[in-house]
Amino acid sequence: MSHNTIEINKAMDKFDGRHSVWLFGYGSLIYKADFPYIERRPASIEGWTRRFWQGSHDHRGTPEAPGRVATIVPQPGAVCHGMAYLVTPEEFAHLDHREKNGYLRLAIDIHFDEEHSEEGLVYIATADNAAFLGEATELDIAQHIAAAVGPSGPNAEYLLHLAQALRELGHHDEHVFTIERHLRQLRGG
Repeated sequence: MSHNTIEINKAMDKFDGRHSVWLFGYGSLIYKADFPYIERRPASIEGWTRRFWQGSHDHRGTPEAPGRVATIVPQPGAVCHGMAYLVTPEEFAHLDHREKNGYLRLAIDIHFDEEHSEEGLVYIATADNAAFLGEATELDIAQHIAAAVGPSGPNAEYLLHLAQALRELGHHDEHVFTIERHLRQLRGG
């Protein structure tokens, strides 16, 4: 599958006719909402875990030297914490463009802190997209991130902002925090 997923995502009609839809963010969407939203709330999804296995050719890297950004992969029993945004369907065009580098919309149950859940959507990058970089050790991922820069800035900035956002939410993510620790060691601090 091409890493440009805009047209594929436009064809998803699951939420047609709704006035608003919950969107779950687990990466930069936790801390960077560059779109209007009706409501923003901490939330989680079950059965998925965050991994820095997706390449970024358009934001945190280039086609010649992609960065590494977060996706989610299935893991039984896992809980992935993040931020949910209630948006109108008009925002999908912007979101589809923002997430065009291999991410597809997926309908999912989003759980809110007060034990309430609603069906919404999440963008995921699966192993069959052309930008997928795949599994690596946290040290290898940190070394990759330390060297990558794209139009949206250094790849390290993405990782550090995500780690800080997770701390502010009060959630520990071993994968993210281990990569962050390696990155700080590589940078001498």
